Amino acid sequence: MRSLPLRANYRMAASARSSLAVPLFMCLIFAAAANDASEKDDNAPKSPGCDNDFQLVKIRTWINGVEAKTIDGITGTFGSHVPTSAEKGLRLPVVFTNPLNCCSTSSELSGSAGLSVRGDCSFTTKANIAQQAGAKALLVINDNEELDKMVCSDADIGLNISMPVVMIPRAGGDIFNKSMISGFTVEILLYSPNRPVMDWSVILLWIMAVGTIVSASLWSEFTGSEVSNDRYNELSQKESSAETYRTKVRSDEVLDLTVKGALVFVLTASAFLLLLYFFMSSWFAWLLIILFCIGGIEGMHSCIISLTQRCINFGQRSLNLPVLGEVSLFSLGTFLFCVAFAVFWAVTRQSSYGWVGQDVLGMCLMITVLQVAQLPNIKVASALLCCAFAYDIFWVFLSPLIFHQSVMIAVARGDNSGGEAIPMLLRVPRVFDPWGGYDMIGFGDILFPGLLVAFARRFDKASKKDMWNGYFIWLAIGYGIGLLLTYLGLYLMNGHGQPALLYLVPCTLGVIILLALARGELRELWHCRIESYSSSSAGSSEPGDLVSKLEEGR
Repeated sequence: MRSLPLRANYRMAASARSSLAVPLFMCLIFAAAANDASEKDDNAPKSPGCDNDFQLVKIRTWINGVEAKTIDGITGTFGSHVPTSAEKGLRLPVVFTNPLNCCSTSSELSGSAGLSVRGDCSFTTKANIAQQAGAKALLVINDNEELDKMVCSDADIGLNISMPVVMIPRAGGDIFNKSMISGFTVEILLYSPNRPVMDWSVILLWIMAVGTIVSASLWSEFTGSEVSNDRYNELSQKESSAETYRTKVRSDEVLDLTVKGALVFVLTASAFLLLLYFFMSSWFAWLLIILFCIGGIEGMHSCIISLTQRCINFGQRSLNLPVLGEVSLFSLGTFLFCVAFAVFWAVTRQSSYGWVGQDVLGMCLMITVLQVAQLPNIKVASALLCCAFAYDIFWVFLSPLIFHQSVMIAVARGDNSGGEAIPMLLRVPRVFDPWGGYDMIGFGDILFPGLLVAFARRFDKASKKDMWNGYFIWLAIGYGIGLLLTYLGLYLMNGHGQPALLYLVPCTLGVIILLALARGELRELWHCRIESYSSSSAGSSEPGDLVSKLEEGR
């Protein structure tokens, strides 16, 4: 098969690293496993009658006896609990409070659910007045589409509210308002179904995360090339030119991390996370979506070409393009397909199937990143993962002490982003959860441990270790166990977002250090430097065979 001009191919390969630089940084920032279950507000005043957990509530609705759309709401820290099944719920007619803000003595609400708007007085005042008027429940219409937490004030002492008080979004209030003004009879039934202990989405997410790391670590075996963007190297007409090209690509594309780089990353990532937290908006979210698409296109193109070029001969057809020179038609066609895929995802990202495209682009991006960024030894790995460990714990668990909410989770959820979610996540819908939503894992929770697992694979190969005497298989198993512990913590903490690296770092870095100590190889792992490059062995029919070299540092 005739090769393409190496100079043009080298320019394309060199551009790959720069095009991945910003998406790589963005991927590493987001490192939290998230869920959205009921929880307590630890900052709210606590007193008898005002210390309930928040409950997500489903509101079944009937208009003139015909069941209509079910609306989601949330209870406050006061009032009675909502039953967990619809069979135990009470079907109530809905009546406007009078006045509508329910801040002064209301008209008769006996045996009905009062409908009030937010504002002008406290939530507890509204609840007391509605209860005195005979209401069996109170619905409070929020002034936006969010479900804010209704809490008590310091003055609310000795509350005795025996009915459920539920906040609903403005769109739900509009449905009630329009129907009731038109003279229709509106009825509701409140219940709060329990979430399943485990949804299948957790299993699929676990498979995707572990599969991404294992695939990236074994990518050279899959493709026969150590270089992530070897898709451009289709053999030159001269063997010596091909070898020179591969050496250039190797040195230009592989980014060896350092201890200093690990420290700089944590400081820079923290600053950028705060920037997103304070200044996140819809246009900022769109910028992240565009960067994600660029990285996803590059990663997907790399994966497709590297998987197909070794086993399929697509002929010699090429196209002469400005700047790039002669380019393979197959490579160009694949690139256009990847662009179309990313654009289609961007347009349909909020649809019920939008998560599929996001996960495909994300996994391809991470596989490519793990070919570009590499750890040279355990010393650098320890610095990077320990910094990431502290970074994750602080911004998930400790930041609420300063900012009154978890900065990491707020940014990952896309708060203040106009409804746009951050795309640097793998997410899977909770199909069997009556509340729906998604289970998610940040790219950082895959990439940080993935760098170490990929290093273990390169070390095993350079040291000619078999599977069970090496480190790769044990770190892959450790990562899988650490991810299971993450979801166990998510369950035990009622869905509160978890700093996944809290579990993943001990299960990967801790495992390799303990194994190395037991085998007497810690010093070798601590100071070694693995240099991997492609070369054509004499007499080899396959170009790009991996040659790994292990140098013990002094």
